[in-house]
Amino acid sequence: MEWASESGAVRRHRIGGERRDGPAATQQPEREALAQEPLADACGGGARTRKRSGEGGGGGASRGAGTGLSEARAALGLALYLLALRALVQLSLRQLVLRGAAVGQQGEFDAHQARDYLEHITSIGPRITGSPENEILTVHYLLEQIKLIEAQSNSLHKISVDVQRPTGSFSIDFLGGFTSYYDNITNVVVKLEPRAGAQHAVLANCHFDSVANSPGASDDAVSCSVMLEVLRVLSTSSEALSHAVIFLFNGAEENVLQASHGFITQHPWASLVRAFINLEAAGVGGKELVFQTGPENPWLVQAYVSAAKHPFASVVAQEVFQSGIIPSDTDFRIYRDFGNIPGIDLAFIENGYIYHTKYDTADRILTDSIQRAGDNILAVLKYLATSDMLASSSKYQHGNMVFFDVLGLFVIAYPSRVGSIINYMVVMAVVLYLGRKLLHPKYKTATYTKDFFCGLGITLISWFTSLVTVLILAVFISLIGQSLSWYNHFYVSVCLYGTAAVAKIIFIHTLAKRFYYVNASGQYLGEVFFDVSLFVHCGFLTALTYRGLCSAFISAVWVAFPLLTKLCVQKDLKQHGAGGKFIAFYLLGMFIPYLYALYLIWAVFEMFTPILGRSGSEIPPDVVLASILAGCTMILSSYFINFIYLAKSTKRTMLSLTLVCTVTFLLVCSGTFFPYSSNPASPKPKRVFLQHITRTFHDLDGNVVKRDSGVWINGFDYTGMSHVTPHVSEINDSIRADCEEHAPLCGFPWYLPVHFLIRKNWYLPAPEVSPREPAHFRLVSKEQTPWDSIKLTFEATGPSHMSFYVRTHKGATLSQWSLGNGTPVTSKGGDYFVFYSHGLQASTWHFWIEVQVLEEQPEGMVTVAIAAHYFSGEDRSSQLDALREKFPDWTFPSAWVCTYNLFVF
Repeated sequence: MEWASESGAVRRHRIGGERRDGPAATQQPEREALAQEPLADACGGGARTRKRSGEGGGGGASRGAGTGLSEARAALGLALYLLALRALVQLSLRQLVLRGAAVGQQGEFDAHQARDYLEHITSIGPRITGSPENEILTVHYLLEQIKLIEAQSNSLHKISVDVQRPTGSFSIDFLGGFTSYYDNITNVVVKLEPRAGAQHAVLANCHFDSVANSPGASDDAVSCSVMLEVLRVLSTSSEALSHAVIFLFNGAEENVLQASHGFITQHPWASLVRAFINLEAAGVGGKELVFQTGPENPWLVQAYVSAAKHPFASVVAQEVFQSGIIPSDTDFRIYRDFGNIPGIDLAFIENGYIYHTKYDTADRILTDSIQRAGDNILAVLKYLATSDMLASSSKYQHGNMVFFDVLGLFVIAYPSRVGSIINYMVVMAVVLYLGRKLLHPKYKTATYTKDFFCGLGITLISWFTSLVTVLILAVFISLIGQSLSWYNHFYVSVCLYGTAAVAKIIFIHTLAKRFYYVNASGQYLGEVFFDVSLFVHCGFLTALTYRGLCSAFISAVWVAFPLLTKLCVQKDLKQHGAGGKFIAFYLLGMFIPYLYALYLIWAVFEMFTPILGRSGSEIPPDVVLASILAGCTMILSSYFINFIYLAKSTKRTMLSLTLVCTVTFLLVCSGTFFPYSSNPASPKPKRVFLQHITRTFHDLDGNVVKRDSGVWINGFDYTGMSHVTPHVSEINDSIRADCEEHAPLCGFPWYLPVHFLIRKNWYLPAPEVSPREPAHFRLVSKEQTPWDSIKLTFEATGPSHMSFYVRTHKGATLSQWSLGNGTPVTSKGGDYFVFYSHGLQASTWHFWIEVQVLEEQPEGMVTVAIAAHYFSGEDRSSQLDALREKFPDWTFPSAWVCTYNLFVF
């Protein structure tokens, strides 16, 4: 590719102008000389020097200074470069199973058999804990298939089966903190071990329950299907195992991790477990990502690296997930916190738009996705079950691991302490590179130091103003009611926020080039701004490494490869200017950091974009997405900023970007883009919860002071009901729900403590509900304790899911209770939240709380409330069904009946 340069006449004109009197003219020869001064030619075999323009080398210097990139070719080249890298990333992500792998052969995982399991499980329908579908039909099917597998197993192995029905309680800091209580829930546990038995085991975990109104194919029936097939393959193998493999099919994960707690704290086989693999989902199909390992057990990462046939893993995902910014959790936490067991957490992350909806069906999961998951799980379990390290895993607990896959082909993994050494070595290389420039005698008298720090300031200003610009756009879009307009058309967000960010960065640097660096050569400025970008990334590398984050390896890549590239292309840039050869080698040298950056950026948007459609009414999703896009723009533009100074002009590029941004902005403001999709092939539904409730409020004397009924409506995205109102006219701001200030959680029957995320809700009056088996709650006893507290003992019966809320009054504190570990845990906002569930049958729930009263209050010492949720069975509401039928196809209304009773003591 040829890149245009200035004519000789233009160069003579510029040189003549630069000889005028004045400080800028005096500095120009020095800047041009510095642009030609190499530091070290890493590819050419040593340092070389060129004369300054004033020392007989003026022609070469002038030629280098006068060379300018063609704006159109430069912009087109960069765009095609990024698009080609994006296509390569997409190709890698679509390649689920490496061709040539043995599929369907004896001793290999058979995805078709696993799909048969999957279709049978999902055909049962939604499997809510406590429902016959979950507790009887699914359990019966699993036991039936396990029995068939046992009949086919090799005599080398022994299979034991146990159906566990645990009862227990624990507290967890998930969703602001709450306490969980479960009774008679179901676990199906299978132990595959050598005929002579085993003292150690590796655990494989899935859950067969689902959320209400969803068939739960990806979450998590497909994982249980994979585990059944892995059990079949291992049990028929002629290879002996050294350790046992325990397969836990748990029946209450959607009840916030209850079944896994019941197993790890109560089952006799739990004491054998030395490591685990947890199979989960945050999307439907695609590749299963290893997003958590350990803690601090690098041998598990090495096991995955050595065994997995189709690796897909990233320590970046681990640190993002464990930071808490993703409102989700898995059984990994239970095994880690309550069992002190290390493990590997895997999850499907693609197409999270239909996660936990009616669209999560078996036909949406590709057979290749099942095959790759099965190949990986089978290989890793077999590796661990024959490993010598499993028996003495505690000996190998020594720090974290840096791990990441390379386009799904293989995984690079090394200890974090080695990563720190590598990172600091890269930092030292940059210090030497920049330090030599700053301390070299020829640079001391020049303006390099000043230009460098001015360039740093300009770069930071361009990034800051870019962020501010896109945030202003995002806030405005949110205020006019067009939030989430990009949800069904992701390219809209790129055209709006991405182009605005790029245009602002180019605009700031163009101003600096035109008005501040008036007479400096483009080649000199290109080098200065490359050094600035290198310095910034080096700063991030130092900070991340100092904080002990394994993700610092990304910054190391973004420092090491550009530095090496710069040293390699220095000679060509010096001799020929910024021509086609220089651009080609420069982009080639940037191939690895930019390819991996786009690979990670895809994963970020694949996870975060669907979440933003169900993140509640308090977090403006446009602000979040705009911030992420601005950050990605800053990263991706960092080593291309120097092109702005090497190019002749950036006017057309900036105008094009501004035009794209403006047109998209006008289309968004006009409501052209609708955020949701009712397309059956690729639905992106709006989630709405509808609860037909009857509320009863009692005073201190037990008298009913208020009783009402209605349909309580919660939209799980920032747009509230604005899109629904034209279709369901009854739902509008005239029925916005009022918060009952004296009642815990505003006096509404929250199923989970997410009240701080969703403050916009609606309450449509409706007739009373009459459950066939209404909940009963009463105070059994009230007694004074020897330590001057009041002990209140309660009993409750009701449906499989209930929520209990407590709010203490002024002058009273909740000191202890019979739940969790005995120490009350407040939810976000100060109230106490208890999540209760039981299996098909359960005894009366008895529990007590102790209230420490500092001073008597006429209004009582504590307010409690209990909500009963009827997810399954025949407790339906004709009014609720009629309302749900009015919702448009692009919504997913999840509806159930519930009651709410409040008492004061």
